[in-house]
Amino acid sequence: MTASAPTPPSSPSDKSESLSDLRVQIDSLDQRLLSLLNERAHVAELVGEVKKREGTPFFRPDRVAQVIDKMQKSNGGPLKDLHVAAIWREIMSACLALESPQRVAVLGPEGTFCEQAAIEYFGGAADLIYCASFDEVFHATAAGSAQYGVVGVENSTEGVVTRSLDLFLHSPTHVVGEVSLLVRHHLLRSSNSLEGVEAVLAHPQALAQCQTWLSKHLPNAERRAVSSNAEARAWRPPTRPGPRWPANAPPPDSACTSWRTPSRTTRTTAPASPSSACRRRWPCRRPRAATARA
Repeated sequence: MTASAPTPPSSPSDKSESLSDLRVQIDSLDQRLLSLLNERAHVAELVGEVKKREGTPFFRPDRVAQVIDKMQKSNGGPLKDLHVAAIWREIMSACLALESPQRVAVLGPEGTFCEQAAIEYFGGAADLIYCASFDEVFHATAAGSAQYGVVGVENSTEGVVTRSLDLFLHSPTHVVGEVSLLVRHHLLRSSNSLEGVEAVLAHPQALAQCQTWLSKHLPNAERRAVSSNAEARAWRPPTRPGPRWPANAPPPDSACTSWRTPSRTTRTTAPASPSSACRRRWPCRRPRAATARA
């Protein structure tokens, strides 16, 4: 019998050399991928010229779905099919932007679920147009300022979005595709506490979806509907203006030093009348010699 000893672990220098070799391989593959992507982009530009001559639409959702499905079926791993779909959607979006940039109207501002759905459907190369309401999304699409529009139509808790369905009935637009999103709502506040919350701002659909939680944890808080959750996130309470001295009034004399500040509920830009300690009429009417400046 012969004795065998365990193989000694490799030294740190061996590991770094092996990692260096692997990184060289990755760099080489990246260059090949970049060359192939640019070659694909060049062919896409030629496709765009043909579409212009023939007058065919540049973006075809069925073609995008067909290509992604074909790539997923031929995927041998280790990449997951979900990641393959995301990669190829972005590749096709970038190539489509070379043919003709796609203008997509979504509910704004940035950060809405409609924006997320548009990016998942059209890719990150789409030119997004942010609208203040679903009505503006339909108007922009019907008027031609946007080639496509993205609106919410249904959710699993509150059912259909009636405003979107009504607009479909009265607009010359039609559905070309759909995207399903996993929606999670978060209550945002500058302080980490629920105490003193007077109002909760959100889109009407979000308020309806979260009504059970709000009734349990914030039963006395006002539920204030806004055009989008992203608008609610960016909302800031208005600042209250402080007292201002009228531009056309002379400066107060030395005795008029105790001016009352307007109360928090008044919205005035002029100071209140002087306190009872000052016996002069307001504004102070002093002799010219006393108010003249040297």
